[in-house]
Amino acid sequence: MEKVRISKLMAQQGLCSRREADRYLEQGLVRVDGQIVGLGDKALPGQRIELARQASAEQEARITVLIHKPIGLVSGQAEDGYQPAVTLVTPENLSATDRSGMRFKPSHRRGLAVAGRLDIDSTGLLVMTQDGRIARQLIGENSDIEKEYLVRVKGRIATDGLKRLCHGLSLDGRPLKTARVEWLNEDQLRFILQEGRKRQIRRMCELVGLQVVGLKRVRVGRVRLGELEPGKWRYLRPDEKF
Repeated sequence: MEKVRISKLMAQQGLCSRREADRYLEQGLVRVDGQIVGLGDKALPGQRIELARQASAEQEARITVLIHKPIGLVSGQAEDGYQPAVTLVTPENLSATDRSGMRFKPSHRRGLAVAGRLDIDSTGLLVMTQDGRIARQLIGENSDIEKEYLVRVKGRIATDGLKRLCHGLSLDGRPLKTARVEWLNEDQLRFILQEGRKRQIRRMCELVGLQVVGLKRVRVGRVRLGELEPGKWRYLRPDEKF
């Protein structure tokens, strides 16, 4: 069995992101089988990797927020004059549904990264986090976290359209993972996906003769949008897990 870079093993084990692992290794905050290791060192996959208390405490201080993104805001960086969703994270916009007991600090906005984008024409649950572990869990290459969407459509679906939405479509030359798609009423579908390619649902619908006229994400993993109001946000509580 070949040795692997410790930073890669740490990311694979969900201890932190690769970037965070490199920083912890540089600072001497990582031990393998009880021995301090450094940046560039390697280990066997079965060896025990531990973070120093300082690094663990730093991770626990990182926050994750849930935003009900309205139409007209972009998820990430500002573009073409459109404001990013992070501008909503202010004390004034903190939802009355927040039950975390946390008090807002300006530092809570620093380093927030989107963990699963919503396009400008979509609304619903947007997760932003300072925690690389959560980002990797939600959008990492091997993530299997479900995302649930309510999708309003128009047009005439192909004869085998619903079956193809569930399995058999490809985008950009790559097959899509199996999805769960069902009609809720005559013009609304429920999509449950385990991936998030660019404008995926809109493009899937186009392939079977439908046009999306409204899209709302209502769940990421076990965390639901619930009563969170449009344009408001709240903290992810310690008892909530994706």
